[in-house]
Amino acid sequence: MKKYFVTGTDTDVGKTVASAWLMLHLEAAYWKPIQSGLQEKDIDYIKEYTDAPNTSFFPSTYELAQPLSPHESARRDGVQIEMNEFSLPDTQQNLIVEGAGGLMVPINRDQFVIDMIAHLNVPAILVSRSGLGTINHTLLSLEAMCKRGIEVAGIIMSGEKSPHNRQALEEYTQKGTSGGVPIIAEIDQLEVVNKESLLAIKPEIELKNLKVAA
Repeated sequence: MKKYFVTGTDTDVGKTVASAWLMLHLEAAYWKPIQSGLQEKDIDYIKEYTDAPNTSFFPSTYELAQPLSPHESARRDGVQIEMNEFSLPDTQQNLIVEGAGGLMVPINRDQFVIDMIAHLNVPAILVSRSGLGTINHTLLSLEAMCKRGIEVAGIIMSGEKSPHNRQALEEYTQKGTSGGVPIIAEIDQLEVVNKESLLAIKPEIELKNLKVAA
C-alpha cells in the first residue's frame, strides 16, 4: 500500500485540497494526526470534497480546541503531545496523512512536524504555493527534509498557475536533490471544490511510480 505524508511550505498553502485530490486519485484513506481547532476540522472538508465513505477516515490522535500551532493549542488544553502516540492506521487502502502547518511547526517543546514525518517513516509530498516566494520556501523545505533523510515523493503546486515559478522549481530541485523531485500536479484556484473538480485535474506523472516507503 502507498502511504504519504502531505506537508506544506507554510500554513494555508492548500494541504487539505491537495490531500483530497490525492485521496481521489489514489483511492486512499485519510488521517490527520493533529487537529488544531475544532470549529473547522480538516476531516470535515475532506469528507465534503471527496464524498468518500466513513470507512476511509481515521480519527486524529490529538484534537485540540484552538486553531493555533499544535504546541500552543496543546498547552492551552493542558495536553502534552507525545511522539510515541503516533502510529499509522491499520488499513488495506492507500493512506494520505495530512500534517499541521509547515515542517518546522512545533508540536511540543522539543519536536516539530518534520520529526513526525521521520517518525512515521513514509515519503512526503510537499504542497507549495504557485506565487511569489515559492522558490525560496520550497527549496528550504526540501533541504530540511533531505537533511533528515526523509524521502520526498513529489511536489503539488497550489494556486493560480505561474509558469516561470514552476520552471524554476523544476530546474533548481534537479540541482539540489538526487534525481530531482517531480511536480505531481498543479491545482489551480477552483471556483468550486468537489469530487468532480478535483478528479478533472489529472496527475502529471504516473502516481503508481511515486516513491513508497522502504
